[in-house]
Amino acid sequence: MSDRSMQEPTLLILTALADRPRHGYGLMQEIATISAGRYRMRTGTLYGALDRLLGQNLIAVDREEIADGRARRFYTLTGQGRAALTAEAERLRSVAAEAERRLRAPRPRLQGGAA
Repeated sequence: MSDRSMQEPTLLILTALADRPRHGYGLMQEIATISAGRYRMRTGTLYGALDRLLGQNLIAVDREEIADGRARRFYTLTGQGRAALTAEAERLRSVAAEAERRLRAPRPRLQGGAA
């Protein structure tokens, strides 16, 4: 990945895969949980993102299973995906720490009485 911040769908997918492999529907459920219901990924968005992440070698197919006559493909983080997620988590921590530092700093008084 580049030095740019991750798009939210990428961050959520990689986070959902950080602890164990998951299939598509499981990913959609986990993403809703991680985001406290704020983000509900649509099927088309998810599978488009999964294809892109596979192409970037951030995720890999872990295995395929047949459940109720349907194939389920499970995805897992690659080493590169884990490194990218680790870097993004550190970037977010750094930005959040700076925001908190600035919020705690005394606010200078503006001329003219505006606050």
